[in-house]
Amino acid sequence: MATGVQIGDVWVPGRVLTAPMTGITDLPFRRLASRLGAAYVATEMVAAAELARARPDVVRRAAVGEGLPLTVIQLVGRDPAAMAEGARMAERAGADIVDLNFGCPAKEVTGSACGSALMRTPDLACRLIEAAVEATSRPVTVKMRLGWDDASRNAAELARRAEALGVRAVTVHGRTRQQFYTGVADWRAVGEVKAAVGVPVIVNGDIVTAEDARAALEQSGADALMLGRGVYGRPWLAAHLERALADGTAPEEPGVEARLAIVVEHLRASVAFYGMPLGLKMFRKHLGWYVEQAPWPVDPLERRAAKARLCRLETPEQVEAALAELWHALTHSGNSAVDIGPQFAEAGAV
Repeated sequence: MATGVQIGDVWVPGRVLTAPMTGITDLPFRRLASRLGAAYVATEMVAAAELARARPDVVRRAAVGEGLPLTVIQLVGRDPAAMAEGARMAERAGADIVDLNFGCPAKEVTGSACGSALMRTPDLACRLIEAAVEATSRPVTVKMRLGWDDASRNAAELARRAEALGVRAVTVHGRTRQQFYTGVADWRAVGEVKAAVGVPVIVNGDIVTAEDARAALEQSGADALMLGRGVYGRPWLAAHLERALADGTAPEEPGVEARLAIVVEHLRASVAFYGMPLGLKMFRKHLGWYVEQAPWPVDPLERRAAKARLCRLETPEQVEAALAELWHALTHSGNSAVDIGPQFAEAGAV
C-alpha cells in the first residue's frame, strides 16, 4: 500500500520530506536526492520581493529544471504585495507547492522582520498567507517554529488561522526561534499543532535516524516528517528513512564505492549547473560533509586533514583524482593510520 501525504491537489508519495535549506537544496542537490529516491525536496529559501523583480541570481536559486517529480518553492518576505507576486512567479516557474517561511532563525532574516520573526507578528503573517493563497492556484503551505520563545509558543494558534485562510499543510520545527538549534527538538509540542488543525502537519527537527523518524511521528502524531541538517553529506537519507518506515527495518546505507559515485555525480552536476569556478565553490561544503560522513575507521584529525586538502583543490579534475586516491587508500588500509598526503600531492593539491 502506497504511503504519503495529500497537500491540496498534490500527492506526495512519501512521508519523509527534505526541508528548504539555503546554500544546500539547490537544483543539483534536488536532482541528486530525487534520483536517489526522495519524494519531496524543497528549493532554497527565495526572497519573494527579489523573485517578483526577477533578479537573475534569485531566479537561479528557484530554478526548477527538468527531471524532478515534484517542485516546492519556498518564499520568504514581509510585504504582502511582494509575497503575492512571488507566489505568482513561483507558479509560473513550475511550482507544484508554494511554501512560506515563518521559521528561519537566522539574524539576517529575523532582523528584517522575516522568517521566524513573523511568529511575533501573527497578524502580518496572516496577511502574507492571505496574499499568497489568493495569488496562486497552487497549494500554499507554511513552515514555522513553536514560537519566538518559550513565553510565546503560538504555533497552534497561528496554524489554526493559517488553515482558515486556505493553507494546505503546516510544518513545525520543534524549537522556538530563541533556541536556534540548541537543546533538542520538542516533537510532543508539535502534537499541539496537530490537534489544532485538520490539514496535514509535518514534524521537523533533529531527525537523523530511523529511530528518530519513528519517535518523531509517534510523539507528534504528525502526518509526515521533514529532514534538515541530517541530509548533509547524505542525500540518500530521505529514501533510506522512507524504506525504514515502510518495512520496520533500517536498510544498509550506500557502500563505500556507491558513495564515491554519488560524490562525483554531485560534483559534476554542480559544475555543469553553475560553471567554473562557482560550481566547485558551491560544491565544497557538500564535499566536506561527504568526507565527514564517510564510513571509514579514520581518526577525526586525519579526516579533517583530508577534508581540508580536498577543499583546497582548484579544478574538478583534481578533486575527482584526489577522491579516487583517497577512497582507494582508506578502503584498503585496514587501519586508521593512513598517510593520505602523497595521494593528494599527486592529484595536484596546493
